[in-house]
Amino acid sequence: MKLGHLRRAQSWYATARNAADDSGNTELRARVRAQAAMLPYHYGPIEAAVALSREARILCRNRPTPTAAFASAAEARALAKLGHAEGAEAALRQATEIFERSHARADTGNDAFAFPERRFLLYMSGTLTALRRTAEARRVQESALALYPEKTGIDPFLLHFEAALCLAHEHSTEEACQLAAATFLRTDPAHRTPIVEERAREVVEVLPPRVRGSRVARELREILALPPGQM
Repeated sequence: MKLGHLRRAQSWYATARNAADDSGNTELRARVRAQAAMLPYHYGPIEAAVALSREARILCRNRPTPTAAFASAAEARALAKLGHAEGAEAALRQATEIFERSHARADTGNDAFAFPERRFLLYMSGTLTALRRTAEARRVQESALALYPEKTGIDPFLLHFEAALCLAHEHSTEEACQLAAATFLRTDPAHRTPIVEERAREVVEVLPPRVRGSRVARELREILALPPGQM
């Protein structure tokens, strides 16, 4: 998924769902679906991300578990990206309530069957950014970044791109493009995957049409078009 090998990722997620369903373990069935929702969230169709995370939430039956919090947070983020504000806000409230009731805050060092606070805040940031609640999103991003150790994959970079999106929503074109460009250039080449590239391009796409041809927007597009060896 992170490398952009979509067909292979889809195949592995389908295998995981089949295996989980055969196991009869409800928690596992829900967890696999919440994880699988990441693929259509990043690459589309976003409706599939909503459907998978909703299935996971229903399987959890609102039990106060990390998986239940994860499922509701994933549904909120996907609904927000679709523009369904009311549903996204309801799902985010539910995710927050379940997260606070669960033991999800504990950081086990293994996110496969956990949902630590930094991950919850990452999903909340995505939801609030898509809903254009920029002041709240920025506070959540700062809190999340403080919980991520250095060299922790792409999540911190995704948070910085969402901060750039918030700036773009606030019509701070120069600051938005500069932050997106700096974040992209800081990203380790091994993590400069299609997910990261799409997040950087999204900053330009949300700008008003009249400023997409501005100097800073052009410079950001030029950076994204450079071969890896020239960055």
